[in-house]
Amino acid sequence: MRSGRAPTLEDVARVAGVSRATVSRVINGIRNVDPQLHEVVWDAVGQTGYVPNRLARSLVTRRTGTVALVVSDSETHDDDPFMGRFFADPFFGRVVGGLMSVLRREGVQLALQIVGTDEGKKRLVGDLRSGQADGAIVLSLPAVDPLPDMLAQADVPAVMIGRPAEPVPIDYVDLANDTGAAMAAEHLLARGCRRIGMISGPADVPASSDRISGFRRAMARHGHGWVPTVSGNFTQDSGETAMRTLLAEQPALDGVFVANDLMALGALLALRESARAVPADIAVIGFDDSSAATAAAPPLTTIRHPLEDMAAEAARLLLARIEEPTLRVASVIYEPSLIHRASA
Repeated sequence: MRSGRAPTLEDVARVAGVSRATVSRVINGIRNVDPQLHEVVWDAVGQTGYVPNRLARSLVTRRTGTVALVVSDSETHDDDPFMGRFFADPFFGRVVGGLMSVLRREGVQLALQIVGTDEGKKRLVGDLRSGQADGAIVLSLPAVDPLPDMLAQADVPAVMIGRPAEPVPIDYVDLANDTGAAMAAEHLLARGCRRIGMISGPADVPASSDRISGFRRAMARHGHGWVPTVSGNFTQDSGETAMRTLLAEQPALDGVFVANDLMALGALLALRESARAVPADIAVIGFDDSSAATAAAPPLTTIRHPLEDMAAEAARLLLARIEEPTLRVASVIYEPSLIHRASA
């Protein structure tokens, strides 16, 4: 490139070995382009340093080149989003990484929106309908949340990560949470645990409810008709408190399933305080396979939640929905796996 000259579409076309029209179609998000050429063009964009003219692109496509990552969290105030759980849980960083692995290659930007109040949700839907973003990826934390239905009623292209609590005509990507919890039960029983408890998440959150029912059903199939359970709220502090309560109620406990890794970290702290060796005295299994699992002492046996893959699929579904709004409502369910480490 000549010094001082901004790279052009022609430069990208020359490096990619394709026509200027092909480069234009790829950059403008027109998807009737061979996938291999698509990759070649974006590689050439990176090599040349070409920066698409987003204003011109939006005039051609009537799109902004931006999608919103919406965290709907009833515990967050709209005017103070940093007080919410978004930045405290490795779950969310993994979601962003998975989304960007797809969106970056498509030249699509990601804008974070954290909404807590009903008024904030109405304002968000209005902004999306007015074209401030092309669609939304939604993480809904409250058990009962009107936002998914609001988006569907407004015909806003949207995809949820995690199934909606109520039936709503909205695309979603989810994990077979009940299957993962059953894996945890089978593993604890196979290693000889006989007095097994559970630290659950809130029972009215879909993912948490599925983990509770999956664990209990698997235990019942092996003759354990009752599983002592204390609930937390997916934070480390709540896991520590729940573990203390469980030990007080069930001092002979020799195994525990904890419904996410952050709570399992708290449970390990409580067990250490009570001089219970893990796994010699009590085996512990978490859920998610987040960075918290490898940071734990001992490293945590856990159920892998392939969040990066799920988020990438959510991004692909959203781009398809933006391109063709009349597609049937889709669901994609991922399978969990057990990651064996030192805690169980």
